[in-house]
Amino acid sequence: MNALLNATHDPQLRSWVASANEAGTDFPIQNLPFGTYSQGPQGARKIGVAIGDKVLDLRAAALVDTGDMNELMAQSPAKLSALRASISQGLAEGSTKQAEWAGFLTSQSEVTLHLPCRIGDYTDFYTGIHHATTVGKLFRPDAPLLPNYKWVPIGYHGRASSIGVSGQTFHRPLGQTKGPNEEVPVLRPTHRLDYELELGVLVGQGNALGEPIAIGQAESHAFGMVLLNDWSARDVQAWEYQPLGPFLAKNFASTISPWIVTLEALAPFRAPFAHPEGDPQPLPYLDSPANRQQGGIGVALEVWLHTQAMRDAGLGPERLSQSNFLDAYWTVAQMLTHHTVNGCNLQPGDLLGSGTLSGPQAEQAGSLLELSLGGKNALKLANGETRTFLEDGDAVILRASCERSGFRRIGFGECRGQVLPARATQ
Repeated sequence: MNALLNATHDPQLRSWVASANEAGTDFPIQNLPFGTYSQGPQGARKIGVAIGDKVLDLRAAALVDTGDMNELMAQSPAKLSALRASISQGLAEGSTKQAEWAGFLTSQSEVTLHLPCRIGDYTDFYTGIHHATTVGKLFRPDAPLLPNYKWVPIGYHGRASSIGVSGQTFHRPLGQTKGPNEEVPVLRPTHRLDYELELGVLVGQGNALGEPIAIGQAESHAFGMVLLNDWSARDVQAWEYQPLGPFLAKNFASTISPWIVTLEALAPFRAPFAHPEGDPQPLPYLDSPANRQQGGIGVALEVWLHTQAMRDAGLGPERLSQSNFLDAYWTVAQMLTHHTVNGCNLQPGDLLGSGTLSGPQAEQAGSLLELSLGGKNALKLANGETRTFLEDGDAVILRASCERSGFRRIGFGECRGQVLPARATQ
């Protein structure tokens, strides 16, 4: 891990932006995540970096010569690392850039945050083995994991057009469902609407069609990570998913956080990675010394629920669960490598979802499907409400942070989405 660290990770670094030095901020100078923003919803899009409660206009500061995040993401890791170093030096206490750059800062509360980049394609993986096991037990108690799970990073191609940024609202989706006592299916609003706690990997450098990415070079193609909520209509999913997998149950909305935390910023939180003893070890194309030594990334994850009743009563949201990316069964490098082993070409801005990230304990579940055991056990909230699945007005908030002794805590910001009532059935 030490080879991945540099001066930008120094825990003693402080910024002349006072809010970046406050305890608990997600965006200290050691983070410097990238995003796209405008001053007003219709304003010109700009590339910014979050620092404390501010955003720095990178083009105004002469740090980039483009307003297109995808162009920036396509640059080489060496150029991106040099850019990060320049931003860090300019924002550090005592920097000669302070007087000039102070005029290029805007409060995050005064800007409109957009999707950080153009997302051309979206693939959702299934790396959360505890989620896969719990859900599998609901349908196959004696064999919850299918035979391929521990051999291959399973995924499906999702819909990029319905991905929105934190703050997204969407109507409860309609879908075709069939109850156990119904002779024919019916088109109606889903009554088993769920969230999925995930991380997303945004591709930086792409690869040419027909040229796989070897695992030793895989992380050089990952620009950074965001929070991802892959909303799911479980009743629609149950009726439609065989034999070709998720379709309308998944493509009506997905929500990501607006700030891309770079892999370089995550370097202090790396950890060894290995499959449990007794499990199949990865095939050679999915294995490397670097992936074994530092393929894990310690990202602590949380799900919060804010119901309409809570808001009406002036109450804050309630935390439902916590988990950690360290419990994933496949790494960022393995997802990228497997995705391209057949020659598939990835492009800057493509999104790879981790799949639902649950922990080993029941209370660490990353979805209501797990917390309620398929709707059998209602979750009791502190205000007296109960939930098996999401109700109209519910807002789900995902949060994530990285902490390690000897380093500065960094965070991902917030990923928030809210359910609106269904539109009339057709």
